[in-house]
Amino acid sequence: MEVEENTTLTTASESSIPASAAQTILPQPLQPVIPPLIVPPIAPIPVAHTHASLPVRPLVIRPPPPLFHNGEAGSSDSDDSDNDDSAHGINKGMGEYEISEESRLVRERQEKAMQELLLKRRAAALAVPTNDMAVRTRLRRLGEPITLFGEREMERRDRLRMIMAKLDAEGQLEKLLKAHEDEEAAASALKDEVEGEELQYPFYTEGSKSLLNARIDIAKYSLVRAALRLQRARRRRDDPDEDMDSEMDWALKQAASLSLDFSEIGDDRPLFGCSFSPDGKALATCSLTGAAKLWSMPKLTKISTLKGHTERATDVAYSPVHNHIATASADRTARYWNDQGSLLKTFEGHLDRLARIAFHPSGKYLGTASYDKTWRLWDIETGEELLLQEGHSRSVYGLAFHHDGSLAASCGLDALARVWDLRTGRSVLALEGHVKPVLGISFSPNGYHLATGGEDNTCRIWDLRKKKSLYTIPAHSNLISQVKFEPQEGYFLVTASYDMTAKVWSARDFKPVKTLSGHEAKVTSVDVLGDASIATVSHDRTIKLWSSNVTSEQAMDVD
Repeated sequence: MEVEENTTLTTASESSIPASAAQTILPQPLQPVIPPLIVPPIAPIPVAHTHASLPVRPLVIRPPPPLFHNGEAGSSDSDDSDNDDSAHGINKGMGEYEISEESRLVRERQEKAMQELLLKRRAAALAVPTNDMAVRTRLRRLGEPITLFGEREMERRDRLRMIMAKLDAEGQLEKLLKAHEDEEAAASALKDEVEGEELQYPFYTEGSKSLLNARIDIAKYSLVRAALRLQRARRRRDDPDEDMDSEMDWALKQAASLSLDFSEIGDDRPLFGCSFSPDGKALATCSLTGAAKLWSMPKLTKISTLKGHTERATDVAYSPVHNHIATASADRTARYWNDQGSLLKTFEGHLDRLARIAFHPSGKYLGTASYDKTWRLWDIETGEELLLQEGHSRSVYGLAFHHDGSLAASCGLDALARVWDLRTGRSVLALEGHVKPVLGISFSPNGYHLATGGEDNTCRIWDLRKKKSLYTIPAHSNLISQVKFEPQEGYFLVTASYDMTAKVWSARDFKPVKTLSGHEAKVTSVDVLGDASIATVSHDRTIKLWSSNVTSEQAMDVD
């Protein structure tokens, strides 16, 4: 601003001086005016802007070039160095240089590490035996020492893996192993020719000749019975005169009218089993004294006493074809008696006490269930043990035979029921559903229903055709000790329980029909006669006979 003021003053003074005098006076006032025109701060400003606008070069690793007082020499050196670097890079790309010793060693180490990695990958993919004897054998085949000093199993296996990987990389492993396998095959073939054929052991336990004959006999017997049952069922289905509903209604009406007919003290100790004779003229019972007794029907008069067991008797059964009796006992034996009280056969072989027993429908075979987790089939004529059947994980308690004779059903303390094919020996069904031990089991005469009862207070009805449970009956307030179908047509089911009652259930829909109350202690066994007579025995030592009040004339009125 001062410069502008000075210039205005000078111009004003100059304009005021006349032209003639200006020529003489002008040089004198110019000397003091010139110094203010040169302002010192203005001079360095363009120089500073010139240096700041120069580009900043990146930092280089090579030693810095020599600096000069003027910037031109330094810039020319840097340009020359850039040209040299570009030329050196071109030569480097063209391969016109020598690798240093250190770089060569590093490259060799990398290649070696890569080869080792590939070798380990190939070794990991090889199938190496895990058995130490097989590892030693493989090492011997490959011509390597089978063991080294201080070498353990895993180390030996790793060594075999690496050897096989190296041979595989060289392409010699398959060829070498194939040669050894051919040599061994030739040696084994020669050995077989010299020693002859080796024994071929079956995967099953081969049965005896008598068991084979028994299976053939059971198959022939069951085929005839099954054909007759199916023929009768078809006839009843197709015949308009047959009214199955009316027959079932008549049977259920008889069951609903059951009442206590006789009650008799059976023994000094609790009773444990009962069975009707095939003709219905006698009843057999057994008790914890070890004795079995025969009673005449219907007055329950004692006929004879069967003594022979040294421990408590657990069950009694009448033969379906003879008036002979079989008893089971905790002394691990079953005994076969005639109706006169004479001992005919003793079946020994079980390793623990027996539970229930049952006759095959043909009357030729006897089945026994035991706490040794097995059930066995015996030939009654010879007393020979034909079959020892395992399959339960705990004690076997109940046993029943199909009315055709082809199947057997067992139940046990493992809460499982199994159905066995006697003609082949196979377990054809495993019936799972009970949550506690199963104590009673019974086949229906219709051929396809099976009833089981157990400690879970329920009775289950199984359909053998559908292989599943059809009904679950919450039957009692305590465990069910035994179940029995009506033996003629299977129109109703009877269950005995430790709640001191026995109950009758309709086979049509398995609804309750009648409750038989009268015992003062646990009801341990029940049996059903064809004309709707039921016998029960209990821990109160009594035998109770329940009979129907419906007469034949009244039955004819049922439509």
